[in-house]
Amino acid sequence: MASFLKSFLDPKKNPLAAMHMKSVSKRLRRYGLRYDDLYDPLYDLDVKEALNRLPREIVDARNQRLKRALDLSLKHEYLPEDLQKMQTPFRSYLQDMLALVKKERAEREALGALPLYERTIP
Repeated sequence: MASFLKSFLDPKKNPLAAMHMKSVSKRLRRYGLRYDDLYDPLYDLDVKEALNRLPREIVDARNQRLKRALDLSLKHEYLPEDLQKMQTPFRSYLQDMLALVKKERAEREALGALPLYERTIP
């Protein structure tokens, strides 16, 4: 079942997944965002911990992209076409650290240790 689901969601094998990926890419490029920018650190505390572990320059670049996207959205504008072409919406910067944080949390739970942080949603 898992292999079927992976092949169904793979854009290389499924044309509908490829169309969806292209649509998401187009929308992210309009505002100059990356897919990892959409993760909310207030909703998922693993994301918050992963962002705390990233270098300051990467977090600052993320915050700048989010501010620019908010500004463009409030003005009902998009990035200029030449800047849209330069964007890399699926270039990941958070996934590796997020996977490490989730692995560490799962290991702590398996060993019966106390959690590093309370998992409450504000």
